[in-house]
Amino acid sequence: MTRLLLDSSAYIAFKRQHPEVTEILPQAELIFISPIVLGELRAGFLQGTKRASNERELGRFLESPRVRVLVLDEETSDRYAVIRVTLKNAGTPVAANDIWIAASAMQHGLPVLTSDRDFQKIPQIMVHHFSALTT
Repeated sequence: MTRLLLDSSAYIAFKRQHPEVTEILPQAELIFISPIVLGELRAGFLQGTKRASNERELGRFLESPRVRVLVLDEETSDRYAVIRVTLKNAGTPVAANDIWIAASAMQHGLPVLTSDRDFQKIPQIMVHHFSALTT
């Protein structure tokens, strides 16, 4: 696996030293992150007690030469529409943020690294699912 798109759960698992995620990420040539994921993470930081340190850690992560932030554009919105309508017609609810992340994955041909099973409901994307650790 040389290129990956991280879901919020994957970034959090990486920061918590999840064994499977800490094994996978060093093997990736490029690691992509969606602005949607950045928004989810930062919303969590705002609600927590370690906002400044979490922002610093995220900043260091984003500075890595292997990490790229994807751009959402008109093509992404077209992919979003296809995925959303497909899921609606199948009676399969998935959160809007996950559909946007999936649209980026579909657009760029990237597997999504996640512990969120909702991504497995989206037939247009590849998913590398890892099991969440219980704390």
